[in-house]
Amino acid sequence: MHDPYFTRLAAALKRAGLNRPTLVIDRQRLNANIAAIRKSTDAAKLPLRVVAKSLPSPRLLETIMTGMGTQRLMVFSAEMLLQILPLHPQADYLMGKPLPVSELVRVAKRAGIQAAAQIQWLIDTPERLVQYSEIAKALGIVLRINFEIDVGLHRGGFVDGRALARALELAKSAGCDVAGLMGYDPHIPKMPDPDKAHSAAQEAYRTAVVMLKATGLDSEKLTLNSAGSPTFRRHCNGTAANEVSVGSAFVKPGDFDYPDLADLTSAAFIATPVLKADNDHPLPGVEALSGALQWWDRNTQRGFFIHGGHWLAKPVSPPGLQYSALFGRSSNQELLTGSARIELKPDDTVFLRPDQSEALFLQFGDIAVFDGREIAELWPTLPVSA
Repeated sequence: MHDPYFTRLAAALKRAGLNRPTLVIDRQRLNANIAAIRKSTDAAKLPLRVVAKSLPSPRLLETIMTGMGTQRLMVFSAEMLLQILPLHPQADYLMGKPLPVSELVRVAKRAGIQAAAQIQWLIDTPERLVQYSEIAKALGIVLRINFEIDVGLHRGGFVDGRALARALELAKSAGCDVAGLMGYDPHIPKMPDPDKAHSAAQEAYRTAVVMLKATGLDSEKLTLNSAGSPTFRRHCNGTAANEVSVGSAFVKPGDFDYPDLADLTSAAFIATPVLKADNDHPLPGVEALSGALQWWDRNTQRGFFIHGGHWLAKPVSPPGLQYSALFGRSSNQELLTGSARIELKPDDTVFLRPDQSEALFLQFGDIAVFDGREIAELWPTLPVSA
């Protein structure tokens, strides 16, 4: 029931003895995505910062960092930062979201105050800046501060030039080192007029850069971070930033099917075996109506209970499978239904395409790496963390 690609992949998993819920990364597709992304960023002369939360496997991160020729990482939690720091001690780290000040203390205690002093900590409010600066003084370090600016997403950060100017003066008086700005803009492709939204975001970013310069800072020596997987290609055509962040686009989950990423290919799938199969699947509680309901919706004629489930993912192969609206979702034995044309039996493999990567990649243990013919390697993931 699979096309040739998924037929090869299913056979490779069987030969590797992986007849259980498994996350698979196609190395050839991953490498092709890396090459396509690097072609865009190199042409624009924009350095790339790899988003670690979307790629939480040491070997996966290393493969992408090497392929992109970058040592820049964006990390979103103190726990993952502590996991990655020993692996890439020389990397340039930027926190991707503002954290409670207690997390700064935890990093300083676990990794050392010098490691904490090297991180660009994201600050979104004057109150958080005061908290961080007080802890920095107590630790005896000069804190590197990156200011989150609101470029249209409205998820926090400094909303205008005047607010940012006041924060910059506060940082100077507190003895902090201003490292740069971060303006995240994933809302742009979802707006009614993406071009207009991008122009507005760029104007907001340029205003923030003007404020940097007005306080005597050399913006060319600072981190001016922006973009994300949905928008980095727009920045490659011109931007007020001097680097872009990309994570999920390297493996292209389903939520990233944007026109700007049309040349990239899905490189990650969930494979799991069928445990039970029903030819004429009876509907619980309404067994007498099953025939009529199956006539109304032919995609409920057969039922397949799979190993595991309730992932942020959608069935992709064999085509025609769907979740059961009657049964609902299950993390144990998810029910997929299909028409009488779908012929699956217990131990056959079904494939799902993740919607996202960061919320899902840590749920399966080692990642199976498919080289086009065989499962060539198993890549451990980072320890589970929020």
